[in-house]
Amino acid sequence: MPYQVGFWNLENLFAPEDFPDREPWIASAVGSDLRGWTETLFQRKIAQLASIIAQFSNNTGPDILGVCEVENRFVLDELVTAVNALLPTRDYGVVHADNTLDQRGIDTAFIFDQSVFSVDPTKVFSHFVMRRTGTRDITQATFRTNNDHQLIVMCNHWPARSSGTMETSGFRATAGETLSYWHERIREELGDDTPVLALGDFNDDPFDNSIRYNANAWRERGDVERSRSARFYNLAWNYHHQQVTDHRGDERVIDGTLYYRNNGNVFDQILANRSLLTGEGGLAIDESSARIEAFPQMVDHRANYGPIRFGLPKGKPSSNVNEDGFSDHFPVSVVVTDSI
Repeated sequence: MPYQVGFWNLENLFAPEDFPDREPWIASAVGSDLRGWTETLFQRKIAQLASIIAQFSNNTGPDILGVCEVENRFVLDELVTAVNALLPTRDYGVVHADNTLDQRGIDTAFIFDQSVFSVDPTKVFSHFVMRRTGTRDITQATFRTNNDHQLIVMCNHWPARSSGTMETSGFRATAGETLSYWHERIREELGDDTPVLALGDFNDDPFDNSIRYNANAWRERGDVERSRSARFYNLAWNYHHQQVTDHRGDERVIDGTLYYRNNGNVFDQILANRSLLTGEGGLAIDESSARIEAFPQMVDHRANYGPIRFGLPKGKPSSNVNEDGFSDHFPVSVVVTDSI
């Protein structure tokens, strides 16, 4: 049976500005960014995001979707409600481990179809990536299929480059070491044949040292298949150039999952371990299915522009929000199948 697993950075999915259960320090941290972030704008963004998620897997929705830049469980529940309304044959639920230590209070999480997978809440972990100015987390969950195959998925959001690429590279190296450390611990605890996917917004490209050396994610499939160590195969190399249709109906090529100053970066990546290449753990990736989910309404028609973002008001909703937008990142996905 095929299972589509994806990831999407939802770009600042905060609850409305007057959300009563917001942590006071988060309200202070986001400051003026949420002024004008009304219930109407929040629900519009939820609807926009849900409309894209519902188009995954030929309009049937993903089986598992890792997400990041979500404020709390409330926004995840609202998103799941909206997606379930569009896909009545689905029964999406949420995996969420609250990360109260991030500077802006944003979390990683999963939504998943509860009729396809089960999740043991005692096997959900939040691995903190320590840094001087706060932490970000890697959420780990074990998904079990109806025929009792397990898939461990690790949802990442690594430290940003906002203070400079070189100045912050050490933080992402630490994140890579954290990911590879827990990958090795999983293998030690559960066996080398345990299927593991690591996906997320790594804030580095596939060729950067944090991915290649610290996370131990390789471009060469054969090297990962032959190795008995804790290596990943980086599927992002399969979609670093992809032909798409933009929102005006014109064909173009995108070379990134997000764009900064007209340059594409492939920060959103999917890493598969050896077990998923060989199928020895009961599940295998369909490498040819790895792709950027760039649906036409998301794709800006302007050359060297990427996804059409929704934005945050920052006190001026009329100029800083595009109600026809979605996120500043494209989603990515891959299909995993039963191998035995």
